[in-house]
Amino acid sequence: MFQKVLIANRGEIAVRIIRACRELGIRTAAVFSEADRSSLHVKIADEAICIGPAATADSYLNIPAILAACELTGAEAVHPGFGFLSENAAFARTCEKCGVAFIGPSPEAMEMMGNKAAAKAAMKGADVPVVPGSDGAVSTLDEAKAAADKAGYPVMVKASAGGGGRGIRRVDRPEDLEAAIIAARQEAGRFFGDDSVYIEKFIVNPRHVEVQLLADSFGHVIHLGERDCSLQRRNQKVMEECPSPAMSPALREAMGEAAVRAARACGYRSAGTVEFLLSGDSFYFMEMNTRIQVEHPITEMVTGVDLVKSQLRIAAGLPLELCQEDIRMSGHAIECRINAENPRLGFRPSPGQINALHMPGGPGIRIDSAVYQGCEISPYYDSMIAKLIAYAPTREEAFMKMKWALAEFLVEGVDTNIDFQLNLIKDPQVEAGQYDIGFLDRSPALTGA
Repeated sequence: MFQKVLIANRGEIAVRIIRACRELGIRTAAVFSEADRSSLHVKIADEAICIGPAATADSYLNIPAILAACELTGAEAVHPGFGFLSENAAFARTCEKCGVAFIGPSPEAMEMMGNKAAAKAAMKGADVPVVPGSDGAVSTLDEAKAAADKAGYPVMVKASAGGGGRGIRRVDRPEDLEAAIIAARQEAGRFFGDDSVYIEKFIVNPRHVEVQLLADSFGHVIHLGERDCSLQRRNQKVMEECPSPAMSPALREAMGEAAVRAARACGYRSAGTVEFLLSGDSFYFMEMNTRIQVEHPITEMVTGVDLVKSQLRIAAGLPLELCQEDIRMSGHAIECRINAENPRLGFRPSPGQINALHMPGGPGIRIDSAVYQGCEISPYYDSMIAKLIAYAPTREEAFMKMKWALAEFLVEGVDTNIDFQLNLIKDPQVEAGQYDIGFLDRSPALTGA
């Protein structure tokens, strides 16, 4: 096992990794920008090094500075968390060249799954169901038109690289295809440095269901069930639950086995997530996230498996301690993302100082957070305050716990989306599990605006 790990991230995920390292007897080194000097992850790590000014390009995306911090602290490994450099194959490859273990998959696996068009082709070869569309990126308008006509409108023009809802356009009519391709390419080039796009059939009102995986360096791959991430606003997840209310045991087994085949197809190791679109009893590969997910705690609550500790063990060259038969899903968990934002003003970010803070507690309540009373919510980074997780033996009890937990959650000094989340969790359709990825975009009244 490693003696010291450097965490190349900030906020609640950095705190989460530091705590997992402590439980394994691993010392930690934190990196921070000048804007994060007083952050919780800096305070609780064994040591911390400033790597640059507030701008992410000069700090949390600054590969030379992060590797210099590894050398200065003697860290043997880097955990990238999520976001920032977590899916950057060049960073992982540079770590390897410098003799620093990257706690995640191989650069080759990241490159394969990071390019959506290439990933789709690999999934076809692994007998994983894919959404009808083009065979890889389209290079000409005529090629795009042929793929769209074959798939049938509506279709999606999607960036081959990247994620987060960028470089995506829906096209309902053939005459709108060219303009959508131009817009998607411009956005993809700006955000990802790769303007290639591909065509995919638009599945009307699907659910977004993802399967959690663990894979070691010895060829062992297991899945830990699914999470339903369909409650999204403009392609950004808002609330997640595990297991999915739309899943049957047979469907869970089929989707889990498909996810395992996907991981094997790219020689995957570490924790990863395969995302599917679910329509009725049919599901289609969407993409693979080659990192730990924001919503990983709900899988941990339902399975009892610590995913971050598993990542650390796998990266240290240890085999998985579990086999597929050991995985049991018990109970139900829900996660609400508490953000410093104002839903009444179009979810505008609300940076500032937290003057008063009370977080709920009690049996079955978990909070992953890096905030404290008096801390600053920076305008430079993600506005997340906390991830509030409720766990109970049944879905109904989990929803009840989440309602009172949200009602108890108090943050003063910045605007939050707590009331929005409470309205969402009380919505009859959400309580009944009858929602899809377009639900929130069709329900503007839930914002209270």
